[in-house]
Amino acid sequence: MVAALAGAWQFWALLAAIFAALTAILAKVGVADIPSDLATLLRTLVVVALLALIVAFTKQWRSPASLPGRSLVFLALSGLATGASWLCYFRALKLGDAARVAPIDKLSVVLVAIFGATFLGERLGAVNWLGVALIALGAWLITLT
Repeated sequence: MVAALAGAWQFWALLAAIFAALTAILAKVGVADIPSDLATLLRTLVVVALLALIVAFTKQWRSPASLPGRSLVFLALSGLATGASWLCYFRALKLGDAARVAPIDKLSVVLVAIFGATFLGERLGAVNWLGVALIALGAWLITLT
């Protein structure tokens, strides 16, 4: 049963959501007394160290020169987007309530659906698009005071 769960994308997506929620709460407390960009840098260093350990422990390391150039370009662009996202997210957490910032950040779900359909040719059914619309509506409702 556990092995089956560990092989399912839904299991990992749920864990990602749990850790993202913890990220918002822990970061909100962590950024309270320091500049948001410094907080982002410190968090990033922790992420890099953790991932270096995981890659070394699981023997996944490969020389970047041996990797496909296309993969490297898109991973570099993704890294730039991640960095920009984290900088904006921590600045928003510094200025706003975690309970309002995180749902707006999760509008990325809506944008991923739109971008996935537009640029990657992914197909969502009517019920899926309804879910996307409800996520957008929910994020907007949370912003109301």
